[in-house]
Amino acid sequence: MWKICFATMLCAATLAFTASAFAQAQPTRVGGLTCDAAPRVGLVVGSRQQLRCIFSSNAAGHCSYSGTIGRVGLDVGVTGGGRLVWAVFAPTSHVGCGALRGSYVGASGSASLGVGLGANVLIGGSHRTISLQPLSVEGQVGVNLALGVSRLTLR
Repeated sequence: MWKICFATMLCAATLAFTASAFAQAQPTRVGGLTCDAAPRVGLVVGSRQQLRCIFSSNAAGHCSYSGTIGRVGLDVGVTGGGRLVWAVFAPTSHVGCGALRGSYVGASGSASLGVGLGANVLIGGSHRTISLQPLSVEGQVGVNLALGVSRLTLR
């Protein structure tokens, strides 16, 4: 029980941090990031998934990325993969291919019993100036409950 309380407090602190960082600069929506995720097995205190992503923007067209997303916190169950979709915000409207490379951190949560949904609030990238906001929409199939801190790495 204390682990769930700790994970909840950690998520709340991360959300507070990302919300204040997002509010300081008035970023511009520069496109969308869609990632297809490999199947995942929750290992109680964390998980890791491989991703194939496409960044779509008016300025750069379509750019491909590979990556991983790892979660630390409560993560129990098995999913058959899924799709994550984010709106991408940056301090300038001219974001080229490769600009999203880097690491992002933030809070995440998901639940599924058959078909499920999840949300991830992440900030990072080039000098922590790119936001994957406001929430991702995560569709997945399986039996799973996850709540914790996520780290996304795009290459």
